[in-house]
Formats: sequence, structure tokens, C-alpha cells
Amino acid sequence: MKSINKTMIDSAIKLAAEVKAKSVLICVDVRSELADLPDNIKRSVDFILVMNEDEEMPEKLADIAQKLDVPSVNLTRVGKIKIAIAKGIVSGLFKKGDKIVCLSGVPKFGYADSIFFIDVGKEFEILTSDFINDVVEAVSPEVFNAALNIACELAAQGRESRKVGTIFVLGDDEKVLQFSRQMIINPFQGYSNEERNILNPELEETIKEFSAIDGAFVIKSDGTIVTAGRHLSAALDSKDFPAGLGSRHIAAAGITNVTKAVAMVISESSGNVSVFKNGKLFVTIEKPVE
Repeated sequence: MKSINKTMIDSAIKLAAEVKAKSVLICVDVRSELADLPDNIKRSVDFILVMNEDEEMPEKLADIAQKLDVPSVNLTRVGKIKIAIAKGIVSGLFKKGDKIVCLSGVPKFGYADSIFFIDVGKEFEILTSDFINDVVEAVSPEVFNAALNIACELAAQGRESRKVGTIFVLGDDEKVLQFSRQMIINPFQGYSNEERNILNPELEETIKEFSAIDGAFVIKSDGTIVTAGRHLSAALDSKDFPAGLGSRHIAAAGITNVTKAVAMVISESSGNVSVFKNGKLFVTIEKPVE
């Protein structure tokens, strides 16, 4: 396997040089082979290691690679790549026009078996020159990443063996509240900002528990949860929306069309996670087939 991984890494580096790619995105565990590369090869390209959020970057690679976290759940290989690139865009690692070479594989096989070439602007067609600024204006990258992690975990695991469907609306909370109404008593009322911040790891189980409530979470740009169980009133006309997506997706598209918020939807039926901005679908992360 080691020889296969080395061959695949060499091929990815050569392709990156030929197409003038910004980075080589490593979505499979070939860390030992990367560490064995000659120093001049290691520094010839920007490596980005896609790793589970609970993993630490190996010291021997810390000076040649960056780490991009993904949730520690079962993901399709394409889903893993989509999460990494979406987070990279929001964090400022990638932008429209960037070309990326991605090395991928199936974890249970233990070796790299595929090389993808990705043009960020074409793969994520919603990208415009102002898109990243719009997202960062609405919500900090840390809050976006935390919400996406929780959404993917809920989509993959459900809650107490039950499928879950919900919406996280991030940023522009005052205007979001104007276009929505409370369906239940606000379960987050009366708590300090720190206690109800999505970046607080102690809150994760509470968020997952309240995800069973019908309605949306409304979250400030700094991660403070304003409320849950919120009905979003600003839905786009369903005839103008792609077929096959349900009422939550239409509500998420609608609220991001009339506010500066970002919305993440967990589909109860499919287990997919979709992200909306400016009334349009940014990315969908498909749940693996069991």
C-alpha cells in the first residue's frame, strides 16, 4: 500500500504543477508517505490535510501542511471533499478561480485510489466576487464551521436512533426575527451569552436535543443562539425552486434571500445537509448509503 500511496502522491504533485493548482488537498490518510518525501518536494506545493476534528496534526508535517477539520462521522468521499472546500472558502483558504488537486480514497481500504481536479468557481457556481465577503459579514468562519459540524453529525447519527430535520440560520438575527415567528417558548431565554454559544462544546448535546423541535435555530454572527423553534415566514415560491427539495429548503432559501443570513438545512428524509446563501443553494453534502 505504501508504494501505491507514494505513486498517487507523486502524481498529484505533478498534476498540481501542470495545472498551476493552488493546493493539494489530502482526503485520505497518507501522512507517513508525505513525511517521507524529499524536502524540496514537500515545499513545492501547499498541502492541506483533511482530518477529523478530534485528530491532531502530526508534528513532522506541521511545517509543510495545514489542517482542515471535518466532522468525525461517516462521510462519502465526495461529501468529505465538499465539506473541506466549503469550509476552506468560508475560512479564506480558497476563492473563486482557484484550482485544487484532491487526493482521495476509501478509509477501510487504507490507500489513495483517486485524484480529483477541482475548479472552485465552477464546482461552487454560486460563488461571485462578493460571496465570501457576504458570508463572513453574516457569520464568523468559526461559527460556520461549528454549525456545519453539528449539522453533519445530526444528519449522520440522528437523535436517539431517530432521524432529525432542522434548520440553523446564522447571522443577521434581528432581521431574521422580523421574518419569522416563535412556535414554542424560547428554550434559550434567560441564559448568558457564553452558556448559549454554539462554540461552547458543553452546549452541543443541548442543541442536538432541541433539534427534534419543529422550526429553526436562530444564531447570531458570533455564535450566540437567540432561539429555537422558530417558523421562517419568508419562503421562496416553490415553482422557482429545484424539484425534489422540501419545505425546509424553501424556507431556508427564502430567509437567506431577504436577509444576509446563511442557512443550513438537515433533511429528515434523506439525511443530506444543504447550505443556502443569497436565496441560492451553496453546497449539498450527501449522507452515505448504509
